[in-house]
Amino acid sequence: MAWGLEARVPFLDKEFLQVAMNVRPQDKLCSKDIMEKAIIRRAFDVEFADAGFTDEELAQGPYLPHDVLWRQKEQFSDGVGYSWIDSLKEWAGRRVSDAALASAKERFPFDTPETKEAYLYRDIFEQHFPQKACLASVVRWVPRTDWGCSADPSGRAQKIHEKAY
Repeated sequence: MAWGLEARVPFLDKEFLQVAMNVRPQDKLCSKDIMEKAIIRRAFDVEFADAGFTDEELAQGPYLPHDVLWRQKEQFSDGVGYSWIDSLKEWAGRRVSDAALASAKERFPFDTPETKEAYLYRDIFEQHFPQKACLASVVRWVPRTDWGCSADPSGRAQKIHEKAY
């Protein structure tokens, strides 16, 4: 992302920005008592809305199911479901032998993969893009160990998600 642009379409809307920039900063922050993005979550939960809803509208419930609306914020990889992500890990485990992973440093001396899943992704990438210039153009996600991140390519093994395993 240091050299690219990740467009977040709602933030290109001037009216949306005007509203967002007029929200008090303390209402945007999360804490141990206030969940992240609480102001946005409340906007989709009629339980918190008092902006002229009729009793009938309130009885219909929130715009999103409660378990979706108030679930823990997750990375994209976690949001698609642990079983889907774990199936990729299992698939890679069947395709990459222990011996191949043990000799990964010889096969991939630059930015050596540390897991079978990472090894498989690297192998597939280099089959399609064998030129050294292609490898140099890819910036690998480097885990933040101070955040509890593992070297897992999906990022799913964060400490905060241990209860999901």
